[in-house]
Amino acid sequence: MSEIDSLKAQLESLQADALNAFAAAENLNALQQLRVQYLGKKGALTEVLKGVGKLPPADRPVIGQHVNATKSALAAGLDACETTLAEKEKIARIEAERIDVSLPGRTKGKGALHPVQNGLDEISTIFSQMGFVVAEGPEIEDEFHNFDALNIPPEHPARAMHDTFFVKEMGNGEKSEPMLLRTHTSPVQIRTMKRFLAEGGEPPLAVVAPGRVYRCDYDVTHSPMFHQVEVFKVDRDVSMAHLKGVLKHFLSTYFEKDVAIRLRPHYFPFTEPSAEVDIGCVFCAGKGCRICKGSGWIEVLGSGMIHPNVLQSVGIDSEEFSGFAFGLGVERLVMLKQGIPDLRLFFENDVRFLSRMGVNK
Repeated sequence: MSEIDSLKAQLESLQADALNAFAAAENLNALQQLRVQYLGKKGALTEVLKGVGKLPPADRPVIGQHVNATKSALAAGLDACETTLAEKEKIARIEAERIDVSLPGRTKGKGALHPVQNGLDEISTIFSQMGFVVAEGPEIEDEFHNFDALNIPPEHPARAMHDTFFVKEMGNGEKSEPMLLRTHTSPVQIRTMKRFLAEGGEPPLAVVAPGRVYRCDYDVTHSPMFHQVEVFKVDRDVSMAHLKGVLKHFLSTYFEKDVAIRLRPHYFPFTEPSAEVDIGCVFCAGKGCRICKGSGWIEVLGSGMIHPNVLQSVGIDSEEFSGFAFGLGVERLVMLKQGIPDLRLFFENDVRFLSRMGVNK
């Protein structure tokens, strides 16, 4: 067999092998590798063409026609296979990404009110239904409203009970005075009574004042920032009996059961007489358990009759009018109602706790 016939046979065999290999390629990456294998600089076709230089000059144009025909056949075969594989991969991708529109959609979890806010709203609603008006006041207070008007003068030892956050003194011109983050919501009582009288009003006056307060405490039952609700009523002939009746109704409504209450003598500078309020343990029904330390009672809030000095500080005649007041810690009541062991859980943003409490359902 002559050299030219041998080259023709090699070209025909290479073309047949290449086209079969192209047709058998499973994906575009495999096809690209076959392109390099047969048509690359170091590919099979290049190896065959090395023999062209050994042919006589007269035979080279003839074999050149066969070489060009082989290249064209291989290029056409590659293009056809590439188009086919690209279409197959497109269809496979579409199938893989197909969405079943009959399935329910994936929605993000819905938020909910924080358990403390729920407690604030629930408590305020109960008192609103009893005829108390909701009032608010500033969280940055002066010493007069936070202490002096509440019968806590500068030398009074009760100020030591309020570990206080003071802020920069604020004033206008020559006058300046210390300002602080309020330590209780009782200043709202003073501001509300003063505003009510300034507008020409006269008792009766019944107010519930929810809000944030601040003290330097941090443990399982205390937080530097927490929430209180101040409740007070001023009118003629208001007595401890009225106070006890309001407390009984509120606590029984909040805990959704008939709650026994008792008032223990105590001391608060802004009330006289004063009393701590205990409820029959809502966990053991008064039988004695770990929560109530075996006593059958749980302390929940402080209360009393508004001190005459407090009434006089806002211009109300304490000989004609009297009133009761009490303040409750919102976190304390929510912990008792929901069985929460540590107050700090309310503020540490543990997603597991918040989800259980309904904040991120």
